[in-house]
Amino acid sequence: MPNAGSVAAVAPRYDRVARSGHWLVAALAVVVVSLGRAITGAPRNTPQRDLLVTMHSSVGLTILGAMVFRAGWRWRHPPPPLPANIARLERVLARLTHLVLYFILIIMPLVGYLNAAAEGHAVSVFGFASIPPLLPENGRLSQMAIAIHLVGQYPLYFFVTLHVAGALFHGVVRRDEILERMLPLRRAL
Repeated sequence: MPNAGSVAAVAPRYDRVARSGHWLVAALAVVVVSLGRAITGAPRNTPQRDLLVTMHSSVGLTILGAMVFRAGWRWRHPPPPLPANIARLERVLARLTHLVLYFILIIMPLVGYLNAAAEGHAVSVFGFASIPPLLPENGRLSQMAIAIHLVGQYPLYFFVTLHVAGALFHGVVRRDEILERMLPLRRAL
């Protein structure tokens, strides 16, 4: 931990596009989870539930697009290296958590779409466009897709919690600038 008499090196940050994509997906994830929870409480075959499903699907597809963009961006613009004092186990956990979050945040919207498509339903995107079912109706496939979609939320919650806990550990306990690498603005030291 730096003291008042030392000059702390400033950790390299993620670029502006990577930081913006991260916070956009984080905000959209809160919205999509909230909409998903609201769907479970809405009466079936009502305009309110239909609107919630449309919004949930639309936000989910937006997350899919953002995650595909982020994955491409990350491939072409690698993240800044972690400081040398970060333990190997922490490096492995950080890498694993990022990979799993990318995987889940891409798979969840895909299986959500697969569920609707296998039921023969088009997916409305914010009421402005519609993605038709790109495969024949298949009730068994639809059930499998929705099961994956519903169960997939739990690993998502776990890995988001792990990610946030790691960020807070570095930001509050260690105060080692790992958290600041992704913040929109740097804190004053």
